[in-house]
Amino acid sequence: MRLLRYTLRRLIFVLPVVIGAIFIAFLLTRIVPGDPISKVAGPYATAQQRANMRHAAGLDRPFYVQFVKYLGQLAHGDMGVSYETAQPVIKDLEQRFPASFELVFYGMALAILLAVPLGVIGAVKRGTWVDHVSRVIAVLGVSLPIFWIGLVLLSVFYTRLGWLPGPSGRLPIGMKGPREITGLYTIDSLLEGNWSLFTASAKALVLPVVTLAVVAMAPIARMTRSAMVEALDSDYVRTSRSMGLPTRVIVFHHAFKNALLPVLTLIAAVFGYAIGGEVLIELIFSWPGLGLYSYNAIVNSDFPGIEGFIILVTLIYLLIYLVVDVMIATLDPRVEF
Repeated sequence: MRLLRYTLRRLIFVLPVVIGAIFIAFLLTRIVPGDPISKVAGPYATAQQRANMRHAAGLDRPFYVQFVKYLGQLAHGDMGVSYETAQPVIKDLEQRFPASFELVFYGMALAILLAVPLGVIGAVKRGTWVDHVSRVIAVLGVSLPIFWIGLVLLSVFYTRLGWLPGPSGRLPIGMKGPREITGLYTIDSLLEGNWSLFTASAKALVLPVVTLAVVAMAPIARMTRSAMVEALDSDYVRTSRSMGLPTRVIVFHHAFKNALLPVLTLIAAVFGYAIGGEVLIELIFSWPGLGLYSYNAIVNSDFPGIEGFIILVTLIYLLIYLVVDVMIATLDPRVEF
């Protein structure tokens, strides 16, 4: 019952956050320089033709009128039509979300599998070479620009060694994707039983996934180590040691369980950031996901595309944090709303 009340109260605050994000996204697209009509109309359109197009799109109306109309469209599941792709924004997002999710899911999974053990070992073996190596890796992950990591990986494994495919998207040029079931090429090709397609899609994922994992694992490893050090220095751990409990039980049953709470919160933040912030990775590897879509929308002043992208990322953030908050409330009975 406590968990249900907590979840319902968290859900109540989702609506004002979403409305706030919609307002900010709508405001930003109207105050920043750029005119989508000029790009759509082309260089040979007359001033009268541009004015007619602007009137048809409703861009000549007052801000509050445009915003109220947009809220009405959203209430009916309509995010507008993209000026860039000439199709509904919601359809654009549906087509591109699986590519971004597949990349981020595997990248975060690899980052967590590497970062959490690295942080735990660094905390348990404080002051040893293992701890120093883990901290160096974490610092490099934070310090090195993500585009530089991606370019170096391409230069080594594609240009020089030729082991992995280059920046050609989710599949080699000319290869058709699997029948859409989940939208994730690796999963769909396995469900289809097409091993050659699975191999090709997996190879295409390696370099962008590693690039994302290197950057994402750094803060997770640092947080895990910091939380574990604090937990291992706590009174209950010292009491457990004085009682003669095995080190394995002390580290994993007592210390790690308590250190996990802030780590989960950070993982949620990094995951949400990766979904909406891996634009450079998608640009470098020509990955047809949300990042590349948002970049093109910004460059071409595609107001509906920008707004739809921001709203989707906001909803993803809220969903991730809601799930993590419920997990933390489940693990820690002291948590109250």
